[in-house]
Amino acid sequence: MAILTEKNSTLKVLITGANGLLGQKLMEQLTSDSKVEVIGTGKGKARLSGLGKKNFQWKEMDVTDRTQILEVFAEIKPDAVIHTAAMTQVDDCEKDQDQCRKANVDAVLNLIEACRIFDSHLVHLSTDFIFDGEAGPYSEEAQPNPINYYGWTKLEAENLIKESGIRWTIVRTVLVYGIANDMSRSNIILWVKKSLEEGKTIKVVNDQWRTPTLAEDLAAGCILVVKKGELGIFNISGKDFLTPFDMAIQTADYFGLDKSLITEVDSTLFTQPAKRPPKTGFVIDKAEKVLGYNPKSFTEGIAILSKQLKLADS
Repeated sequence: MAILTEKNSTLKVLITGANGLLGQKLMEQLTSDSKVEVIGTGKGKARLSGLGKKNFQWKEMDVTDRTQILEVFAEIKPDAVIHTAAMTQVDDCEKDQDQCRKANVDAVLNLIEACRIFDSHLVHLSTDFIFDGEAGPYSEEAQPNPINYYGWTKLEAENLIKESGIRWTIVRTVLVYGIANDMSRSNIILWVKKSLEEGKTIKVVNDQWRTPTLAEDLAAGCILVVKKGELGIFNISGKDFLTPFDMAIQTADYFGLDKSLITEVDSTLFTQPAKRPPKTGFVIDKAEKVLGYNPKSFTEGIAILSKQLKLADS
């Protein structure tokens, strides 16, 4: 079992997509624990900073490459795998469905096979986009009904995992935001802050609801799952039920910026290849009770990003 006990004093945890936002946060938190041996993996070289000579190693591993996965697993024999690698840009998934399927479904089949052979606990990251957004926020027992191709691939991966016979946990999350090293992707907080500082008028939708998730909180939730050896489905997200417009107003308030530059619009103004579910978000009671998960508020998340920005500039 991938559970940390006195008898099992060291836990080997392999992370896929360790160069991504969540992957970097997992590496930062896990390498601070002397009882965990961390193996970061990704397609290229490590883009991690500030980890120094802590207790981790890096392996180049493409999750769509079955042979490479089996080779790495044979060498490492991980107790647990946190699978964060995926194709997550929803419109790109709609436009390039073959690539999306390869990244989000075929890769999971490869990992299931490796976890079965080496008896590894698979912790798989999933999404609120498996739901149609008609009845959010959702509990773990809610009935999925995706409305875009990305959501369908993530649901298919969930079903493959459930039927696999391995030890598994599915961690579903919502609108993850944060700052990572050497990454070009922005988030709503950074976009709003930059736009308002430059005096630009921005249009922000008010008819989509989410429970935005601080990347550090999501990483902490995944680590709780691994250390406790909990199986099944867990909603791991923020606790505030907000629209993007709400998030923009809170960001402006925090940084003392001009809210009059923010125009409230509905999503019909924007044309996007993939449909978005209108109202998702998660009920996180199970994670709070079973795992002891305790996420930050959205305002607290803004404060954390603000500190990180100041550190990056110093």
